[in-house]
Amino acid sequence: MTKIEAIAKVMEDNGGTANLDIIYNNITKYYPSAKSSEEWKAGLRGVLYREVDNNRKFKKIGVGLYALYDYKEDAKPEPADSLRMHSYIEGICLELGNFEKYLTYTADPAVSYRDNLLLRDVATKLEMPNFSYREIIQEVKRIDVVWFNKDDLAFPKRVYEVVDSIGTLDKALNRCLQLQHFATEFFIVGPQKHRNKFDKTIELEIYKSQSNRFKFLDYESIIALYDATLNKYKLEKMMFG
Repeated sequence: MTKIEAIAKVMEDNGGTANLDIIYNNITKYYPSAKSSEEWKAGLRGVLYREVDNNRKFKKIGVGLYALYDYKEDAKPEPADSLRMHSYIEGICLELGNFEKYLTYTADPAVSYRDNLLLRDVATKLEMPNFSYREIIQEVKRIDVVWFNKDDLAFPKRVYEVVDSIGTLDKALNRCLQLQHFATEFFIVGPQKHRNKFDKTIELEIYKSQSNRFKFLDYESIIALYDATLNKYKLEKMMFG
């Protein structure tokens, strides 16, 4: 079996899709000598990227997500489907963090993202780093998505709370405030209709001293950012190889 065939089998086992970690962790089932070289990961990436670039066996369907060439992608969830939209946005935040070279964590690892992947398949940290006191960490563990720097001491650099129901806004803001003494940016992501409520709430006395650290992102904007990141990758590959 060739490396191409082995990667294809890993994708087939996963319903037609995979990210790099899934490929790395399962490739020896079909190509036992895959890890014999020190640069084995680079070798697998080279095989995968060549097939993607040449529109042959595989295609890129996300910032860090690949599929068999004939795989039919899941449709994007409708905004009215709040449950699916919540996990979809969490997955986008994780993928963007991975693309920007952060360590990524989610409070919902067992939830479905898209195309046969769970959020834990996309997150690069399944356990919260011990960056502070236990009481703070216990609250931060409940934040939807956290980006950590990759230095020896991992600290939260950005956090994303997905607020599909406005009734959860206060709890989301309060979880973010557990990190007020860290150099962390706070993002609330939700439907555009929630922006006015966010603007009013953030000016309340309890949040006012930290209000400049909070940013609101509507669903359309973060999806557009994700799509632009994916298109940038494709254009760079076309222009520079």
